[in-house]
Amino acid sequence: MKTFVTGATGFIGASIVRELLRDGREVRALVRSNSNLSNLKGLDVELWKGDLLDTAGLRSGLKGCDVLYHAAADYRLWTRNPEEMYLTNVGGTTAVLDAAIENNISRVVYTSSVGTLGNPGDGTPGNEDTKVSLADMVGPYKKSKFLAEREAEKFVARGLPLVIVNPSTPVGPWDIKPTPTGKIIVDFLKRKMPAYLDTGLNLIDVQECARGHILAEHKGSPGRKYILGNANLSLRDIFMMLQEITGIPAPKVRLPYTPVLVAAWLNEGISRFTGCEPLIPLAGVRMAAHHMYFDSGRAVQELGLLQTPVKEALERAVEWFRTNGYA
Repeated sequence: MKTFVTGATGFIGASIVRELLRDGREVRALVRSNSNLSNLKGLDVELWKGDLLDTAGLRSGLKGCDVLYHAAADYRLWTRNPEEMYLTNVGGTTAVLDAAIENNISRVVYTSSVGTLGNPGDGTPGNEDTKVSLADMVGPYKKSKFLAEREAEKFVARGLPLVIVNPSTPVGPWDIKPTPTGKIIVDFLKRKMPAYLDTGLNLIDVQECARGHILAEHKGSPGRKYILGNANLSLRDIFMMLQEITGIPAPKVRLPYTPVLVAAWLNEGISRFTGCEPLIPLAGVRMAAHHMYFDSGRAVQELGLLQTPVKEALERAVEWFRTNGYA
């Protein structure tokens, strides 16, 4: 059985590829001509040169495949040109799912995000059924992923056997970019994290997140969503774990929210003029206004998602970043 994976060079995608290979699956990975292939180095993977917006190329790439994992996305907290993000996340999703229907793909796992889900905002964990609308989405990344998820649901209505997974915040090896969360870990290791905001995240080991995708392929119901998460932790708790792992002191100063928000507005205004990524992304600060806590009970009960201690994932992330020269 041959499996097509988009986003295979990225953080979650590379872990999905490794889990598929561990199961003895044949993998064909969509890669762009300028993709960083370091996450696939040494793996027995067929590389298919193409692009999410190349409809004809996607149709050809999916020929002979039985399963599609669509994990590719433009994940940034800031972009000078939001239209590019919408084109990749919404337009790319439509193109690849069109190609999947034309090739009669027997199963699709679509990687969305907990960012598309509702969040009560009071520290109570959200779930797959928490009410939400486009107006609740902060920044172009969340908005584009929300709209892409709506497109995916339209394909389910057309008969595509597609399961939606909503990863929370994965941590672990192969975070080459790194992701915004990976950057927090790297900055901590470099002792560039003198203070923190009162916010929270749901963390999951990236390998368990990838395995959750495969569980969704085998056990998930088409059209149903599954949160792939584990532990709800305050940012302070995460820093205390990193202190235990590394011996580096956790920041003790908690910053008030409003001055940081103002600084982010000013920083982003400068970035729009210079084109340089802001040091304080406005979308990230606005997201931090709420504890992004989620309940992954459905995935645990229906898919068998593992819930091992996230401290072990943080240990692997620290080791990987240090081994690969990030800190």
